[in-house]
Amino acid sequence: MIKELFCSASKVVHTDLVLPNDTNNHNTLFGGVLMKKMDAVAAIASRRHSRREVVTASTDSVDFLGPVYPDDSLCLEAYVSYTGRTSMEVFVKAIAEDLRTGYRRIAATAFLTFVALDENGAPCSVPAVIPQTEEEKKLHETGDERAKIRKMRRINSKDLADFIKVDKPWS
Repeated sequence: MIKELFCSASKVVHTDLVLPNDTNNHNTLFGGVLMKKMDAVAAIASRRHSRREVVTASTDSVDFLGPVYPDDSLCLEAYVSYTGRTSMEVFVKAIAEDLRTGYRRIAATAFLTFVALDENGAPCSVPAVIPQTEEEKKLHETGDERAKIRKMRRINSKDLADFIKVDKPWS
């Protein structure tokens, strides 16, 4: 297995039109549609990095920074920014472009975590990642802190799942 790969080796760029059926009552792109597209490009980036099947382990957050309109194109860029033993953090940025003027702006950012799976569906090791650009270096340097926060959030989520009821609400 390859020991380390550049962030750019996993890079995915996907550009799409914003179509009327993807917009809400504010005439902007539905947040859920954007989240689905982000998960898809992040999955490709993590598979490209690990050359394995993967599962989404978590989404730290999707920060919606500005609306995406029907006249815009939506460009999603994703790459593996940090790795653990079996997990890969993928950074995704959504860039909206006004196709009439060419003005581009960051519409959203997100960090998603994927786990690589072996042939039996068990977690398996992944190559380390090597940042090259300033953006990649900044994200990689802060990746360990995000990983610690993710672990704590997962513990808290499991505690909550043990506490909440699964009884049928009509019982």
